[in-house]
Amino acid sequence: DSPYKGMQSENGGVVGMLEVIESDFARLEADTKAAEASAQKEYDTFMTDSKVDKEAKTKDIEHKTAKKQDESQALTTKNADLEGTQKELDAALAYFDKLKPSCVDAGVSYDDRVARRKEEIESLQEALRILNGEDIA
Repeated sequence: DSPYKGMQSENGGVVGMLEVIESDFARLEADTKAAEASAQKEYDTFMTDSKVDKEAKTKDIEHKTAKKQDESQALTTKNADLEGTQKELDAALAYFDKLKPSCVDAGVSYDDRVARRKEEIESLQEALRILNGEDIA
């Protein structure tokens, strides 16, 4: 019998196993680098988009804050104008209520007012004749 030499001729032995490990490692390294490059590109795109979006939203906040301040100031001015106008209206209505009784005499009929006005006109004409020196007779 010949001495036992093992099964090295069938599978390449330790060197073959190291070559398989090396090829597996190279494939794993290539896959990992590709995945990492893809993830880095995706991250960079996301960060760029996020930065642009953040800047846009920051500008939007600034514009809306300024608009809110302007409209708040306009509201304050309009409320002050309304208050002043309301005071003027109240004063005018009070004055109207004060004048109303002297302008509208509800207790005297139209015929009575006409007769009184006629008497007043006649007395004024008589006074004018006296002032002109005409005879009263």
